Amino acid sequence: MKEDGIREGVWVFGYGSLIWRPGMAFAERRVARIRGWARRFWQGSHDHRGLPHAPGRVVTLVQEPGASCEGVAYRLHIDQVAATFAGLDHREKNGYQRRNVRLEFRPGGTGAGIVYIAPVGNRAFLGPAPLDEMVAQISRAAGPSGTNVDYVRELETALRRLAIDDPHVFELARRLREGSPPSPGPELQSA
Repeated sequence: MKEDGIREGVWVFGYGSLIWRPGMAFAERRVARIRGWARRFWQGSHDHRGLPHAPGRVVTLVQEPGASCEGVAYRLHIDQVAATFAGLDHREKNGYQRRNVRLEFRPGGTGAGIVYIAPVGNRAFLGPAPLDEMVAQISRAAGPSGTNVDYVRELETALRRLAIDDPHVFELARRLREGSPPSPGPELQSA
């Protein structure tokens, strides 16, 4: 264990679906923050919450001075690091890349981590759009992992449970509640 009380090892930072559906074995889970990044629904989902001809919108991180993004950090079992990253590389294949980040753990301590970010200009990047356009796109998008609306709802619920404030996510979720019908049928699998 390091001096600041955080165990050494490989940490993966999740800020989207990894929060509520990690899909990997882990030794420890902690709320954490990274600085200089903001969570935004600017990445297209052609493989989970949308289809190639009708992509959904999922979160990525975009650099923003003074911003910070809270999520969940998972410390991996040392004997499962390679297998875990093989699974995550497949899951995050639609434009995401690994990046090294500095994690700030709640309630204290820091450590090195790895995060998947879909950079500006990747093949599935949608970028910013007026809120009404994002709501309309998310309202009609669905893919093998379920509806795009359910993705937003799951993220909002997970963030609120962890006492993480994210005005971008919360405003989008509020607008979807006001203007979208209930999601059709059971969800296949959360991504």
